[in-house]
Amino acid sequence: MSALILIIEDEPKIAKLARDYLEKYGYRTLVAHDGLGGLAAARREAPDLVLLDVLLPGLDGREVCRRLRAESAVPIIMLTALAEESDQIVGLELGADDYIVKPFSPAVLVARVRAALRRARGEAGGAVMVRVGELTIDTRAYAVTLGGQPVHLTPNEFKLLVALAQHPGQTLSREQLLDELHGATLGGVDRSVDSHVKNLRRKLERNATALPRIETVYGVGYRLVASE
Repeated sequence: MSALILIIEDEPKIAKLARDYLEKYGYRTLVAHDGLGGLAAARREAPDLVLLDVLLPGLDGREVCRRLRAESAVPIIMLTALAEESDQIVGLELGADDYIVKPFSPAVLVARVRAALRRARGEAGGAVMVRVGELTIDTRAYAVTLGGQPVHLTPNEFKLLVALAQHPGQTLSREQLLDELHGATLGGVDRSVDSHVKNLRRKLERNATALPRIETVYGVGYRLVASE
């Protein structure tokens, strides 16, 4: 069955544009026009991906994102007219996987949806099991444990952790990590990597005090340290 995309958008023209193009490419869609209705639909229908407007009536998109992320790893792409980098970073730090600024190209929207679904399904080559210290990653089962305890990650956090764990001790630049997330370096979103790593680091530290840990290499990128 094709993926179900939940569109939470209060502007009817934009909701219809997104719905028409997604259905043209074979996706099933569901539309909600306010935050509370969208949150209820996400909980009821368990969509494969959520397109989420930021400025929603009743409950804004940031709060919807925060609540969804606390309950689920469903991919979330935020849609907004807010083009400032700081606004994008807030959404990413709340757990969004991607950010598209209005007005957007429908073809780009479909491509970003397709890429997010691929990441969520773990459609990547390489080893099935990756182990670094007390960290174990099952790339097919989309499961992570640290010190024997499960670590619950968003799709982008998982993708970044796999990239770092496959090169323990090696510094990966932000450009390399952006390529892991999006398949190509996207201008203007460099700091999205920092936001995802910040969230990932917090989750790893919450689950265990043992190594490995993520270190910042200032001016370059990040590396996963497996031993002192």
